[in-house]
Amino acid sequence: MGGRVLAIMLASAALLPGCASYKPVAPAFNKALNEPYHLDAGDRVRVTVFEQDGLTNTYAVNKAGYIAMPLVGSVPARGRTTEQLQAEIGDKLRNGYLRDPDLAVEIDQYRPFFIMGEVTTGGQYTYVPGMTVQNAIAVAGGFSPRAEQKSVDVTRQVGGKVLTGRVLASDPILPGDTVYVRERLF
Repeated sequence: MGGRVLAIMLASAALLPGCASYKPVAPAFNKALNEPYHLDAGDRVRVTVFEQDGLTNTYAVNKAGYIAMPLVGSVPARGRTTEQLQAEIGDKLRNGYLRDPDLAVEIDQYRPFFIMGEVTTGGQYTYVPGMTVQNAIAVAGGFSPRAEQKSVDVTRQVGGKVLTGRVLASDPILPGDTVYVRERLF
C-alpha cells in the first residue's frame, strides 16, 4: 500500500511542472474581443466611391499591410479600422483627384484563422464573424479521439505582441487566430 501511494505522489509531482508553467492570459488578450476590428494582411475590404465606378472595388491588404488603389496608389491599412482607412482614402482622393469624395469602406472577407493539433483536419480556414472555438473545431472536422476537449490554446496578435491563452470551447475567436487543440493526458 505504501509503495502505491508513493508511486501516485511521484506521478503527480511529475505532472506539476506542466501545470506550473501555465500562466493566466494577459488582460489584453480578451480585451481585443471588445475593441473595433483592426485590419491586417489577408483581409479584403470593399471600397465604394459613389459615382466613381473605376475606383469602387474589393482590395486585399497585402503582406506589407497596404491596399493598392487606382489614382492614390498604396494606402496603409494594417492596424487601422475601416473608418480610419476610409478617412485616409478620402484625404488622398481630395488631394488633386476629387473635390468632395463620398465613400464607404467595409470588410468584404476577414483574414483566415488556423487550427492545428488534435483535430481531424488541421489547416487554414475562412473566418466567419461570431465564430467560437467550438465552431472552428467543427469546421476542422471535429476533435480527434485523443483531444483534450475542455480547453484549447489560442494564439493571437494584440497590439503588435503575440499572446497565447487557454480558453474554453465556447470562447470567441478572431480573424488571424491560431487554435491549438492539445492531446489529453489520460
